[in-house]
Amino acid sequence: SNKNKTPSQVVKVEVRATRARWSTAMATGGGSSREGSAKSAMADQISQAIQSTSNLLQLMQQSSPSQAYLEKLPKNLLARTATIKNTEQVLQQLPMVISSLDAYVENGLHSVQHLKTVNQLLSNIESSQLRPSSQSH
Repeated sequence: SNKNKTPSQVVKVEVRATRARWSTAMATGGGSSREGSAKSAMADQISQAIQSTSNLLQLMQQSSPSQAYLEKLPKNLLARTATIKNTEQVLQQLPMVISSLDAYVENGLHSVQHLKTVNQLLSNIESSQLRPSSQSH
């Protein structure tokens, strides 16, 4: 009877049935004078209600829009959960890394003038040591 219904219609029917079973199970609790048969009937109703709830949960999982999408994913994707989470953390930290690298490069560019000065001083020292020193004797 559920074959021609949409998944959401099937879920609605199952919700109504489950609600009815739980109502019956709760109502069965104290109406009979024969305690043994009342307990047995209540246990049976609760068992049916639990089974109905379980069926409903399975139906909802199967009919949810995301389930169809999840089924299209590679089967070994769950095994890669840790790698995916690590990648997410790396991507979240990437903007900070980029700004740190930018600051480092910026500081390096400010140092270029100092490096030119140091380079010039070293060249001067080198050329003065290569000249014959006539004044030292």
